[in-house]
Amino acid sequence: MLKDSDRVFTNLYGAHDWRLEGARARGAWDGTAALIANGHDWVVDQVKESGLRGRGGAGFPSGLKFSFMPKEADPRRPHYLIVNADESEPGTCKDRDIMRHDPHILIEGCLLAAFAIRAQAAYIYIRGEFFREAQNLQIAIDEAYAAGLIGKNASGSGWDFDLYVHRGAGAYICGEETGLLESLEGKPGRPRLKPPFPAGAGLYGCPSTVNNVETISVVPAILKRGPEWFAGLGRPKNTGNKLFCISGHVNQPCNVEEEMSIPLRELIDKHAGGVRGGWDNLLAVIPGGASVPLLPKSVCDDVLMDFDSLIAEKSGLGTAGVIVMDKSTDVVEAIARLSHFYMHESCGQCTPCREGTGWVYRMMQRMVGGDASVEDIDLLWDVVGQIEGHTICALGDAAAWPVQGLIRHFRDELEQRILARHGIAKDAGAPRAA
Repeated sequence: MLKDSDRVFTNLYGAHDWRLEGARARGAWDGTAALIANGHDWVVDQVKESGLRGRGGAGFPSGLKFSFMPKEADPRRPHYLIVNADESEPGTCKDRDIMRHDPHILIEGCLLAAFAIRAQAAYIYIRGEFFREAQNLQIAIDEAYAAGLIGKNASGSGWDFDLYVHRGAGAYICGEETGLLESLEGKPGRPRLKPPFPAGAGLYGCPSTVNNVETISVVPAILKRGPEWFAGLGRPKNTGNKLFCISGHVNQPCNVEEEMSIPLRELIDKHAGGVRGGWDNLLAVIPGGASVPLLPKSVCDDVLMDFDSLIAEKSGLGTAGVIVMDKSTDVVEAIARLSHFYMHESCGQCTPCREGTGWVYRMMQRMVGGDASVEDIDLLWDVVGQIEGHTICALGDAAAWPVQGLIRHFRDELEQRILARHGIAKDAGAPRAA
């Protein structure tokens, strides 16, 4: 369990003053110029040594991502830092609370990360529905400018840095980094083919790094406390603290900062008051936001909440949006609802996603009512396999994985529903596709 002294997000619940004076009292903007004086490469190396992996879903090593940026800044092609605050993943609401209750740690993180990659401008692309969060963020930015913390000679460091808030229009696809860049440029949010990657040709064709709000917000703490501190939390390759969003059938839904690699059961019992009706009433958990495969109770008993443990169970940490489902849940209908979401949010650029997500949703609707054949389960598995890995961005994967998890762990439920609809007892047997 994470010690209070190791917490980074000390105002996660808004109990204290979120403005500059309160943030400074909690350690924000303390010694920022001295950190910058160590140089660009020092900042990158510190983040590398900490083992920080991106908190937006993919889990890519953040220091390595910083290092992809060109080492020399070309005045004709300025560098940009882009902060992804679109947070549209169902079940995920961590970045919202950072921006609402502790925006200055994000702003300080933007300055330090931008300095690391030699960027003198950064954009925070925030989800359009986050009205209050965008308002607080802009107030905090204005305070930082007024105090000389950003702008010309930011924090007295000699580095000039400007920060802008850009409000999106509420599209899930803009959470994908290149779709975000397209939207930021004023175009429809359709992901780009890669390569080139953003570090080579990002915003306006210039070198850019796109990182999640939580990722950028922990950079100041790593630099101030040292990479060894951060690397000492969690397990190797799964280091640091993490914000978890726990929702669904728990007694106390919450956002909580915990140590990476905490057991899932401990996370739910200690911070969310346990599963409604007790742990034995648990049916399944989606551990990383709606786009990752669910896990049945048998796996949830022992699994650790980190990247590698969940990948080993054919799921993922994703955004750490923990969605708990007890035995009252119609798990088939729950996944069908997610299928509708991905069908609705597809940008339509790639045929497997544009057409496939509609097929998946319609097939899932049939599964909900049992209006299918047992062979259709294998057909559905084949359809999601034709979507997965065959699209420009990962939305196709996100549409496929929840359905794969359902079939992998709850095939009996699907078969039972179909056979019951046709008046056939389960033990009477039914033909299964090879």
